[in-house]
Amino acid sequence: MARRRAGTPPLLQLSLLLLLCPGGTLGCALVAVGSPVVTLGSAVTATCTIQRELCQGLEQGKVRISWMLDNKPVAGSQHQGPGGTEVSELTLPQFNRTQARLWCCVEWNGTKQRVGMTEIRAGYPPAKPLNLSCVLNLGDYGLTCQWEQGANSHLPTSVALKCAGSRAQAVTGCTPRGGHSHCTVPRPLLQLYREMEIWVSVTNALGTAESEHLCIDPMDVAKLDPPTLKNIQSIPFQTDCVALAWEVARGTEHMELQCELRYRAPEDPAWSLVTGIVGRAGTAQRCGFLFGTRYHFQLRCRRSSALAFWSEWSPGRNYTTHEKAPPFAAPSGKLDAWWGARPAGAGGRLEVQLRWKAPRRHEANGQVLGYRVTLSPRRRGRDPPTVCNTTHTECNFSAPTGTRRVYLSAYNAAGESAATEVVLLERKGEPLAGLWAEPGDISSLRVHWEAPPAPVAAYVLEWQRVTSEPGHCSACWQLERDGAATAALIQYGIEPFQRYNISLYPLYKDAVGMPVHTAAYSQQRAPSYAPKLHLRSISKSEAELCWEPLPVEVQNGFITNYTIFWANSMADMASATVNPSLSSFVIRGLRPSTLYKVHIMASTAAGGTNGTSLTLVTTVLDDTEIQFLFLTLGLAFLLLILLLICFQKNERVKEQLWPSVPDPANSSLGKWVPAVLPQEPLLVPAAREPGPAAISTVTVLEGAPGKPPGKEPPGPPAALSALPRPYVRQDGPGEPVQYARVGGAGYRGQRLLPEPGPRFYENLRGRGDGAGDWWVPEETPASFPLLQGLRLGGAEELHECRAD
Repeated sequence: MARRRAGTPPLLQLSLLLLLCPGGTLGCALVAVGSPVVTLGSAVTATCTIQRELCQGLEQGKVRISWMLDNKPVAGSQHQGPGGTEVSELTLPQFNRTQARLWCCVEWNGTKQRVGMTEIRAGYPPAKPLNLSCVLNLGDYGLTCQWEQGANSHLPTSVALKCAGSRAQAVTGCTPRGGHSHCTVPRPLLQLYREMEIWVSVTNALGTAESEHLCIDPMDVAKLDPPTLKNIQSIPFQTDCVALAWEVARGTEHMELQCELRYRAPEDPAWSLVTGIVGRAGTAQRCGFLFGTRYHFQLRCRRSSALAFWSEWSPGRNYTTHEKAPPFAAPSGKLDAWWGARPAGAGGRLEVQLRWKAPRRHEANGQVLGYRVTLSPRRRGRDPPTVCNTTHTECNFSAPTGTRRVYLSAYNAAGESAATEVVLLERKGEPLAGLWAEPGDISSLRVHWEAPPAPVAAYVLEWQRVTSEPGHCSACWQLERDGAATAALIQYGIEPFQRYNISLYPLYKDAVGMPVHTAAYSQQRAPSYAPKLHLRSISKSEAELCWEPLPVEVQNGFITNYTIFWANSMADMASATVNPSLSSFVIRGLRPSTLYKVHIMASTAAGGTNGTSLTLVTTVLDDTEIQFLFLTLGLAFLLLILLLICFQKNERVKEQLWPSVPDPANSSLGKWVPAVLPQEPLLVPAAREPGPAAISTVTVLEGAPGKPPGKEPPGPPAALSALPRPYVRQDGPGEPVQYARVGGAGYRGQRLLPEPGPRFYENLRGRGDGAGDWWVPEETPASFPLLQGLRLGGAEELHECRAD
């Protein structure tokens, strides 16, 4: 569409379509290479020939040829070939790809069009197979061969196992599948009891390679089924020899066989092997066995051929040899013993923990049935009291205070050994200067120490596996009889990735030295898991983390350090190394109100293990800032409450801030005076109904112009008694009548009219009793309300005031 808008002629577009369609490029270009498969790194040559008359749309104009190796352009040379063709030649000096496509392109209308292609592969000639071996399975008589493949050739390769008889042509015995390096030749292609030639042939486009030819009789490489042990017995009864009887597997009775016997006692570290047993089937004898010892026996056989394969070991069979006959039947030799003693506290007794080693097999003279501990040696005709009789190699008992010797012996079915005297020496002196241990192998530890200045008779090494719940190992000790030694090897009960506490006691002539201790691993690795992090506290810039120490069972070595890693959402990462003795850490310099991911790594000398992540979010404010903010808000709230209380209780403050403006219409005087004054004649005092009433003085003031209300004009002294009183006093019985003082100046915000000053009138006596006086101004403005009435003692008198 873009080209159409650019003005491409429709004829050129049609030619381009014809050039690109399959029919248009058929026979248009011919691409040829020197070899489609070459050695990796060698040179490659190619030519591209364009026949103009077969390329529709290229009849006019010059043909320009270019090359592309996959999607990378490469340069070639172009010239005119015979018959009006255009030829381009290309040379790649070093082809370093195992597979690539080489394209021939022509330029038409400013674009490159692919008109031809060839595929090139590169690799190496096949490598020679190694270590060819074959085994004949007597179940189906198939010959299974296996070998080791050579280096990868990077090319399609075919592998075949070839075989040829002494008079037969070579045939393909089998072809491995799925890239394996083994296959099985079926029985019809084999010649049993005749020599055959077998080899592996590997072929690719660059050549063929063959393994070494194996010339064998298939029966010579037959793997037999294991034999079966039938019977084991000691013969004769008085010797240390045993006889074994077995049966060979079915189908091998007619073969000449070679067999091997192996045996061992449960405490033996390795098997004892008996070779050179020849025969088809039957019995074999072996001497040198210990008396009263339980052994485990196994047997295997093969054909009498150097190439034959051994069968699997037969199922095991156990047998216990006979006890040694009297008078040498009792155990012999002394027992190695080790002890610990402490006062019992009450009763004057001594608590003793005695441990010993079982007699060696050549000293046991049979199966040891038990051990006996006494406080005195055995005497002729009398057995001493026994404090311990056990089948174990340890005993705890109580002895009288002052006991310094106990006697230990072993016994079997034939008798009891001579007693071993154990001297309970005191522990004193200074510990050794130094003790350290290093791995011997994965199941042993080599211990070194510095010799003390005083001569030492022997050393006792103790070791204990460290667990969360410590146990007791009665056999975890050994006696080093050489007092001049400064090293020893611990081989019993040592396992990799387990920690052991080791103690060394020097034994002097008359005392036991104080022990020195160390810890060691025979092999270390990374911890099984890391501790779990807990958040103890957090602020806007700090976070305190804590964790529980790892149990010793999962440490798998000495913890060298802990590493704390933390990162936020902006990929800001940091870490810190923590001493293994610590169980908490404070991360500082964090950003406020930010999410962080934190995890811990526990490390030993052999590696580290990461723990699970802990997500935490820092706060906006610190605790101190939060406390100050709450304190400030609390004080402000308290101050506001106090101000409201003050405003509610203080009338003066309320009056200053919110002044009360009186409304005359709602005054008490306005409520007393009716809106319409009825015209009634003035009643004389004698006509009034009697009643207890007190008349108070009511004064109506008219303010003078230009004078503030409440100020009186000067007058004669005789008029002082007629001045209004500030309150109403009741002279007689009855309720007091309040009065109102009305100023002519009006109220705040009202407009006042100028009025003449007041003048005095004679007192009007309502009654002759002088209960009260009335004082009215000389002139009363029309806007001022007249005094309408006054209730006196329940009776109402109406007075009318008019201006002269």
